[in-house]
Amino acid sequence: MFTGLIRHLGTLESRSSRPGGARLRIAAPADLLARAEGGASIAVNGACLTSVAADGRAWEADLSEETLEKTTLGRLLLGAALHLEPALRVGDPLDGHLVSGHVDGIGQLVSRPHGHGGVDEGIWRFAMPLALAPMTAPKGSVAVDGISLTVVDCGTDWFTVAIIPETVIRTALATLRPGDPVNLEADPIGRFVARALALRGSDEKLAKFAKGGWAS
Repeated sequence: MFTGLIRHLGTLESRSSRPGGARLRIAAPADLLARAEGGASIAVNGACLTSVAADGRAWEADLSEETLEKTTLGRLLLGAALHLEPALRVGDPLDGHLVSGHVDGIGQLVSRPHGHGGVDEGIWRFAMPLALAPMTAPKGSVAVDGISLTVVDCGTDWFTVAIIPETVIRTALATLRPGDPVNLEADPIGRFVARALALRGSDEKLAKFAKGGWAS
């Protein structure tokens, strides 16, 4: 499990093909590398990966074809800045929200505010797959490329979040442009409620959720 608070920024050094997927090599700060022993879980732009190797300047992770298909990790340019978060340990503070590291879908940045003093704070709008609508609600949580954010408003295929300067400074959001893809993970509570309603055959209620969120 993760919190959605980005602890470190890394850099994509290489992506090589391997049978059944690909391998990433990610340069990272020493503090992160100290947590990247073999078998350790590290979230990369919101996707939980397993460290398979590490040295004094970088660590490596294998991606399955499923991960390449369902996340943005297979399309990032070499040199791209990456959000990194090691897994929670017992006793760590939960300052964000519970994030599983399982990406629910790929969205897109639609618009961002114009910066004041070089920092783009304010309301950012993202497009999302229709399947995420029942799990997205105002004041609920969403992880965007692994960043824990609070939903301001949402529709069937979009949502907005309010982003403060501190978040922009500590992440790679400053490099994001309209049209760029992002990994999305829905609020886990919303996921389980939507699943429970679907299993009960509450199609009418689920459709109502999709149109207006929790308040409908």
